[in-house]
Amino acid sequence: MGNTMKKAVIHAPRQARLVDVPIPEPRGDLVLIRVRAVPMCTEYKTWESGRTAEALGHEGVGEVAAVDGHSDLAVGDRVVILGLFSCGTCRYCRAGHVMHCMNKVRHPSQANGQTGSPPRTGAYAQFRLARSWMLPRIPDDISFEQAALTWCGLGPTFGAMQRMAVDAFDTVLVTGAGPVGLGALVNAASRGARAIVVEGVPWRVERARAMGAAAVLDPADPELVAHIRSLTTDGLGVDCAVECAGVVAAQRVCVEAARPRGQVAFVAECNEELPIRVSPDMIRTGLTLIGQWHYSMNDFERLLAVVRSSPLLDQHVSHRLPLSRVQEALELCASHQCGKVILDPWK
Repeated sequence: MGNTMKKAVIHAPRQARLVDVPIPEPRGDLVLIRVRAVPMCTEYKTWESGRTAEALGHEGVGEVAAVDGHSDLAVGDRVVILGLFSCGTCRYCRAGHVMHCMNKVRHPSQANGQTGSPPRTGAYAQFRLARSWMLPRIPDDISFEQAALTWCGLGPTFGAMQRMAVDAFDTVLVTGAGPVGLGALVNAASRGARAIVVEGVPWRVERARAMGAAAVLDPADPELVAHIRSLTTDGLGVDCAVECAGVVAAQRVCVEAARPRGQVAFVAECNEELPIRVSPDMIRTGLTLIGQWHYSMNDFERLLAVVRSSPLLDQHVSHRLPLSRVQEALELCASHQCGKVILDPWK
């Protein structure tokens, strides 16, 4: 192993490339990972905005390349790199809810005293550091690419369906059939649930249908909520809804299309204000609203069972590209003509 590695940066407005940087050094509980597969997430939004970035990405899988003697991991262990940096000791971390860590631990590369190896490095790189307790092992029967879907690809909607106890008796509404929404179809199918999708991008409409959606409806339909309800038992509405679009209009559709005493889980980030009328939207309907970021790490083995058994994973991943084509990959994600895109840092 040499002293430098390749990583991707956005060096100018809408321009990405690879650069050579020093390989970071493991110290204490920080483990060095040789990255084998990188799922793309929302990084295209930074590229699309015209901003620059020296650290891209938060998901990944790989193998332990080096440790500093303070970890139960060994060189060669195959691991998932969770896209968070928790303390590992607070009440939420101990309960498996690492996404709600009380101590808001910074990315290792932001703390120069810990790593001694700036500049910052994200997941779009050949190597990266991660805390040992944020590296669950990958079983031998699961490939790197399959394991790469256990964070943002499947994780948010898996966590939402766990909390809502979705089962084969349920009809689930999924708003938005991007990478996260397509993951919702994987999770719904694994539970035997029926899925109705709202999506307007033709590529994603066809992919949702191919992945078993019972119906795919146009978000521009002025009678959308009525049409959703018409597809449910007695026209009452869906049992559960998973909001994956991150727009207020889709959030309102979920609230209005759910049956009395139904459940709505919001998994897509949105900084706009959602108008909720407490009496008609919640009290008189008995509706339960859930905010779901990811899933409890206590359920990691259950998520691996979905990965093992689902016949839909190959359709969830739509493109596989070398990291050297990062510019093309960001353009692809910005076009919305894709599902989950996986990058190979070594090509």
